[in-house]
Amino acid sequence: MADREPDALITLIGKQDGVVSRKQALAAGLSPSALRHRLRPGGPWCVWLPGVYRTETGASTQSQREIAALLYGGRHSVLTGMAALRTFRLPVPESAVIDVLIPARSRGRSTSYVRIHRTTRMPEVIFGPPHRACAPPARAAADAMRELTDLRAARALLAGVVQNRACAPWQLEQELNAGPVRYSALLRTVLAEVADGVRSAPEADLRDLVKQAGLPMPLFNPRLYLPSGTFIACPDAWWPEAVVAVEVESKRWHFSPDEWERTMDRHARLGQYSIVTLHFTPHKLRNDQASVIVKLRNAYQSGTARPRLDITALPAAG
Repeated sequence: MADREPDALITLIGKQDGVVSRKQALAAGLSPSALRHRLRPGGPWCVWLPGVYRTETGASTQSQREIAALLYGGRHSVLTGMAALRTFRLPVPESAVIDVLIPARSRGRSTSYVRIHRTTRMPEVIFGPPHRACAPPARAAADAMRELTDLRAARALLAGVVQNRACAPWQLEQELNAGPVRYSALLRTVLAEVADGVRSAPEADLRDLVKQAGLPMPLFNPRLYLPSGTFIACPDAWWPEAVVAVEVESKRWHFSPDEWERTMDRHARLGQYSIVTLHFTPHKLRNDQASVIVKLRNAYQSGTARPRLDITALPAAG
């Protein structure tokens, strides 16, 4: 019967969240005439992308959009950019576009919400099942960065990837060096900040203000120890010559609510050893820059006039 899907097709449609390609439907046993019948005006199926169909009505989900994009891209296609990072549950900005990698020899082209990228560097390691195939986090992040034009958004994106340990900075550096030079300026800039120990967008804002203040660049996220080897804390920024620490107070960037007590404990550990600590919010760093610069200068200059404490600072952990 025309209205009866073959069992193999029913299984496939269920696995692919109600999305199927023409090639898959025919290979699963549906005849061309039965396919046309389902795609008739008012029929149960509808064309979503060229050669890709929805088998149900109602609002589409992000998962369905991604599956459809991969089916459109072809057998070797892989999600990258924001869509891939989203599948790793990383914080990314909303995007109506889904980026798909396909081999350079393929003929696919962008259409609707699908942006096709032909590449000679198809990922060697693929994450997820074939109908949700994703590039590795470092590749996805590098590709996403190349689509951004705003430095603050680029910092936030890479901070989320690094803080959530989706990949190591050296893997992002590899992607930068292996990928195209075009549109890589933001990725190069933010990775230079990461190399300095910067781990969040607000910390990058702080780095900019230190430059504007004409001060030596502090260590970012160092681990501080007493001569006995006792661990003190890991402040966001540290001037060893001035014995001054800076903390960017932001639950959004650094902490889940149940970790806030740990932040308070760190502040207490710094204070008990007479370490001067400046506290700024991300809002302050963005909107009251002149005041922040004055405080940074004053704290640094006052600190260099005091006897230096014997504290060892190790670089930020990678």
